[in-house]
Amino acid sequence: MLYGIAAATSALLLAAVLSALLRVPALRLGVVDRRRQRPLPLFGGVAVVTASCAVAVGGDWAGVTRLGDGVGRLLVAGGAVALLGLVADVRRVKARVLVVGTAVAAASVVPYEETGLGAGLLAVGWIVFVTLAFRALDHADALAGTVGVVTAFGVGACAAAEVMDGLAVLLSVLAAALTGFLMHNWHPARVGLGACGSLFTGFVLAASAVFTRAGYGLASSAGVLFSLTAVAGADVLLVVLGRRLTGRPLLRRGPDHLAHRLRRTGLTPPGATVLLGLGAFVGVLVGVLVHLGWVARSGVFWVAGGALVLVLSLLRVPDYPPRGSVSTQVRGQLRVRNG
Repeated sequence: MLYGIAAATSALLLAAVLSALLRVPALRLGVVDRRRQRPLPLFGGVAVVTASCAVAVGGDWAGVTRLGDGVGRLLVAGGAVALLGLVADVRRVKARVLVVGTAVAAASVVPYEETGLGAGLLAVGWIVFVTLAFRALDHADALAGTVGVVTAFGVGACAAAEVMDGLAVLLSVLAAALTGFLMHNWHPARVGLGACGSLFTGFVLAASAVFTRAGYGLASSAGVLFSLTAVAGADVLLVVLGRRLTGRPLLRRGPDHLAHRLRRTGLTPPGATVLLGLGAFVGVLVGVLVHLGWVARSGVFWVAGGALVLVLSLLRVPDYPPRGSVSTQVRGQLRVRNG
């Protein structure tokens, strides 16, 4: 217990300090997100990955809390995915490279002896989906980090219930590291998570959730896993439906995600993040309670219904501001000023 508190505190402080220190090097190297009104340095993900791995591995090396072979392999695979994301932050990487790289990492950590080959392959696909969904969720200040913290606590509770102490410690450390990063990422953000941090977060959370559900029924596991990541799944569904209906390419970036549309309803950026964070909390809470057997499996359908209602409601909100609107004019002025 005391070690868990100390580890979480260390990860939080380390991530907060590194996020501040790495901001200037990211700006000087040009590792920034240029989709915003001002370039946003993207080494916040490096801070989260470094803090999470350093604290978790340090505890295992000191013999305080053993991660175990499975969790150690998960951390190595997550580090590889984070490295791939860092390359994507520094230079353009095709989407299929990210998909294949994440799939290889996922295939190396799935516990096939407990899931079986068929369910294991489905788990690989689900891990890839959630990992890339978290990258897409990093479209607004503090959103991916907030949802990541909530999800990490939920999956960590499931791991603790299964007496997976090493996994529970890793997830608590990840939640703490994301919290330290959020000190610099809340609107207006001073540093961003980037592909490095968002892919690492999504991968670790998805793979950890698979570990906690290994050995359970496929149908019930699918419901729990969906509830734990409902907001990320809803964001992907909204983008896919919106772009299909308007005939736009699926892989082209655009202001048509959850937080974008919520802001066009009148919410402030922090308001949209808080609302989606609350939605993630509800989904995670239901998933944990179903996993523990305290709530019937039908509770998952309420989460799915709520996510579907949100998506269908936001589809009615324009995904792009109308021509001549204030935001369009502002962006036009910024283009002129930036040459």
